[in-house]
Amino acid sequence: MKVLHLISGGDTGGAKTHIINLCSKLKNLVTLKIICFMYGQFYEEVKNAGIDIDVIEQSSRLDLSVVDKIAKIIENENYDIIHCHGARANFIGMFLKLKIKNKPFITTVHSDFDLDFQDSFYKRVFFSFLNKLALKRFDYFVSVGSALIDKIKGLGVREDRIFLLYNGFDFSKEIHYVQKDEFLSKFLDRKVFDSKIVIGNLSRLYKVKGLDVFIKAASIIAKKYPDVIFLIGGSGPQKEFLKQMISVYNLNDRVFLLGTIKNPYDFFNSIDINVISSYSETFPYSILEATALEKCCISSKVGSVPDLIEDGKNGFLFEVGDYKGLAQKIEILLQNKDLIKEFGQLLSKKAKERFSAENMARMQFEIYKSILSKK
Repeated sequence: MKVLHLISGGDTGGAKTHIINLCSKLKNLVTLKIICFMYGQFYEEVKNAGIDIDVIEQSSRLDLSVVDKIAKIIENENYDIIHCHGARANFIGMFLKLKIKNKPFITTVHSDFDLDFQDSFYKRVFFSFLNKLALKRFDYFVSVGSALIDKIKGLGVREDRIFLLYNGFDFSKEIHYVQKDEFLSKFLDRKVFDSKIVIGNLSRLYKVKGLDVFIKAASIIAKKYPDVIFLIGGSGPQKEFLKQMISVYNLNDRVFLLGTIKNPYDFFNSIDINVISSYSETFPYSILEATALEKCCISSKVGSVPDLIEDGKNGFLFEVGDYKGLAQKIEILLQNKDLIKEFGQLLSKKAKERFSAENMARMQFEIYKSILSKK
């Protein structure tokens, strides 16, 4: 079986992590190649993972000259399946499908496609429209988590064309990170974090990530617990908005924006409680990355997160946007600190049993076999 994966190459979120974790294990089950449309961090990480990857550069997002080049590769190398990831690859896939007949085209839906471009009005109107137009042309769909299945059906897609696949993490790989003091000293004076409970949120600084919810919850906790600080790791268009919000709530000495974090494990190793405050997610990799270090997690009840976190049993969930609910869950942990370690261990155990990269690759392989049998 030969599978060609298409992805933009500029991805920095869950789609990037998904395809690297997936293909690092899937390459043992099928012959695969990844084609992306730009050089950068994604390309380097895929190469370093020992995965076959080529770059066919676009001069712009709408440059369709790559379509003929990719079509020739598909024909010459006789790929059985073309598998797209993300809006740009879906757009290219729509035109490829006009040239390549009798080959199944699959797309993985990694996120709510109506919310992918919320931080830019132009992109939200134009690229969201193009993406939905492209999505309707695909033969089969892979939904990352159960929460997106109804969303895909809303495009007019029959249920028998949709397959469920959870994100998976390679728990077998060696994880490298610097010690807490070394990492945090790059950003903060030692007296700021020494002997403190550290609550962290690692995400891109986009509206959909709900960092306003995180800061509002921090303002409640900060008034009652002087031994707690809050860290936000990541970059994005909401940086200035979040800085202003921190100032308005008088949290400049309690909530800190760290900027881009090159190694997520440096961040997760330095915190005690991991928070996901998003308004929308499918199945965020930041939970799995943190569970690899046995970190306790509190998350908004989004996407398929409840399939991993059982509220009150191995972590906590709160309703989307409910900053008071988030603060209440944080307070329970601060008053019962043994739970922080206990929940972290229980969550890690469940993640390793059900959400490994090996499981994800095997499920994807079975999806491919099912699709080819239908053909």
